[in-house]
Amino acid sequence: MQQRSWLFVPGDSEKKLGKAADTGADVIIVDLEDSVAIANKNQARQLACAWFARQRHVAPFGRWVRINALDSQMWRDDLAAVMPGAPDGIMLPKSAGPESIQTLAAELYELEGRCGIASGSTRILALVSETAEAAITIPSYATASLPRLHGLVWGGEDLSAAIGAARKYDAAGRWTDAFRYVRVQTLLTAHAKGVLPLDTLHADFADLEGLKRLAEEARADGFGGMLAIHPAQVPVINAAFTPSEEELVHARAVIAAFAAQPNAGTLQIDGKMIDRPHLVLAKRLLGITD
Repeated sequence: MQQRSWLFVPGDSEKKLGKAADTGADVIIVDLEDSVAIANKNQARQLACAWFARQRHVAPFGRWVRINALDSQMWRDDLAAVMPGAPDGIMLPKSAGPESIQTLAAELYELEGRCGIASGSTRILALVSETAEAAITIPSYATASLPRLHGLVWGGEDLSAAIGAARKYDAAGRWTDAFRYVRVQTLLTAHAKGVLPLDTLHADFADLEGLKRLAEEARADGFGGMLAIHPAQVPVINAAFTPSEEELVHARAVIAAFAAQPNAGTLQIDGKMIDRPHLVLAKRLLGITD
């Protein structure tokens, strides 16, 4: 299953949940956190559980839920309500470090047993950058024992408030240093851990040209997918994270060249030098694992 586009859908909107399956998103994240007012939390939980149950055996996309943060006193109620629907994974906001993942994992273990779900099958996606303290713990995920960890994702909105940043972008529209630092740490740590690195969302959902640039840059930088907050963003993200036919042809040529000369360190294709790192990239592009 591809994991290019991760679309948030408010858990308290029956209408939007009803349309989620038709958005083309690779993963739907039913949101119980920021997009749901306190007064609507219980309704959102009930709608989310029913949606997960309906989609459990038919959905061709990932079914995830963003619960409330561990310091909110609401997250256990979120899990108790939605786990009977057997979501594929839990997005944990405001993760403060590996200990947050371990706390959530322990609760999931109990609920899986209670709900008849295979032990360890519910994965965790950690949102790792919403406070300054959380942001500086990002490298620690690489060496911690976190068997449920599926990926790392970062975000700038809460962090900007936490550090009092009046801007997130410079005059050229690029991330400023603090946010670029967090982005790079998320990317490198995810790869070091062998989990999925996800880039943050583009808040201006009407700016599809800007999204196209950001998504293409994210893929080129090594991210495996990107968050989305509006269905219109999904096809743009999917296109950006889908290899072109030209890329596929080149990757196959690289693999064929090294297969023909397995002892070679460097080769030439179309007048350009290639070496073993090119072979690694080609196999990654084609989903080939040794």
